Amino acid sequence: MAPRSQLEITTSSVIRLVKEEASYHNELIQQEARIKKLESAQGGEDENQEYMIKQEHLALEETKKVLPSLKAKLVNTVAELATLITEEGQKGAESNVAHITAAKEAIAKAKTAEREIS
Repeated sequence: MAPRSQLEITTSSVIRLVKEEASYHNELIQQEARIKKLESAQGGEDENQEYMIKQEHLALEETKKVLPSLKAKLVNTVAELATLITEEGQKGAESNVAHITAAKEAIAKAKTAEREIS
């Protein structure tokens, strides 16, 4: 089996980063829901409940801190992939159309995910 090309590797990276970003956004929504649920259930002065709310807020902040660097990494990887598509397209008959198509689809998914999240 031939080794994977840089185009294939970068395409896989874009797909993975899109999934990872979506996962973090889902986690963010779930954490916010847990915090609201804990805060709304706060009737008595339960020290454990206060601790749980504090821990959920810390987890929420950690998730928020990851998103900007992940987004930057995704933008850079998409740019790299676009460059690789151009290089592969210039090869002419040697280029692998299936890999180029997969790469273009990965870029489209990344742009769609960006619009949905924004």
